[in-house]
Amino acid sequence: MIARSAIDESGHAARGTYRFPGDRRKISNMDETTDSAPDPEPRGGAERAFAPAPAETCVSGRREPLPWHRPKETEDDPLARDRVLAILQDPSYRLADEDVDFLARNDLRGLRLQLDYYKAELQLEQHGVEHTIVVFGSTRIAEPAAARRALRLLKAQSGEPPGTDPDKRAQDGRRIAIAERIQAKSHYYDVARELGQRIAQAGEGPADTRIMVMTGGGPGIMEAANRGAFDAGAKSIGLNIALPHEQYPNPYITPELCLRFHYFALRKLHFMMRARALVAFPGGYGTFDELFETLTLIQTRKINPVPVVLVGEAYWRRAFDVDFLVDEGVIAAEDRDLFWYAESAAEIWDGIVQWHRDNGTPLYPPGASGAAPVPE
Repeated sequence: MIARSAIDESGHAARGTYRFPGDRRKISNMDETTDSAPDPEPRGGAERAFAPAPAETCVSGRREPLPWHRPKETEDDPLARDRVLAILQDPSYRLADEDVDFLARNDLRGLRLQLDYYKAELQLEQHGVEHTIVVFGSTRIAEPAAARRALRLLKAQSGEPPGTDPDKRAQDGRRIAIAERIQAKSHYYDVARELGQRIAQAGEGPADTRIMVMTGGGPGIMEAANRGAFDAGAKSIGLNIALPHEQYPNPYITPELCLRFHYFALRKLHFMMRARALVAFPGGYGTFDELFETLTLIQTRKINPVPVVLVGEAYWRRAFDVDFLVDEGVIAAEDRDLFWYAESAAEIWDGIVQWHRDNGTPLYPPGASGAAPVPE
């Protein structure tokens, strides 16, 4: 926040909250000033040549306050105090970088985009993050124990006493069917968790920051991948997005690497900038968004190709019928080769490692160190 100052009844500057002489009301946003330290004791004998004290190096360290260090006296103008208060409380007096309303203006969107980019970029650089494996999937796919518990609860709540509304029975039936489908997919949580462990243990071990787990920071599959890295003692990254409703990041992201974005576009940029692979587990709109954007960037060669792994072939063949798209002529036959299917964590990780080896871009080049820098 803006530094504040105080002026005591003698008119000298003092550290603290500014008050008018003789008044207990507060004015903020005044420059902070302090009384200077006492002059040091002279050194040497009486014959030591006189030397002036060094000039003050701190603007606020003056022995005598400057005229603007205190407001106009009320004896000269009884209304001066209220006028100064009105000035200090007006938004125009705020420093530009501390004026949230100013920064939120439509015509400053370009500046906000830069800030969204740079905060994450500098934080990732500071922690030595070189490359990532990006993991996406449904936030609704819970760990198996939680999925079983949710299903039991729904069944317990759907008891049918005499006279139950048939519409309610139908609605309960749909909810139970969905919960059963979620439970059937809950094993993917364990697969994502194991994948996070494998990534964290590769290279030189958990301290190696050349390849790190990166997720969208949410629950479900993303939680599982961050959790796997956490289990192995490694750092991992979560890129959250500001939404109009309350949300929480999953608890397994490294705190200093849980980054929150205002703009989806900048979040997407940071997903792809360091990505050495995208792993897509069964998911909904958010997963499809990241998947199809990545496939488009590879198809158009806006980025160098990276492995794209779809986990759960049965799910993806029904959710995304690539053969239909080829038959309809809206994509080329070769576009089917931009991804492959996998089922287990070993299949996923071994396939990514082999792809990069065959491509001449090994994930862990020989002779390179993976030690992370110590943040300042």
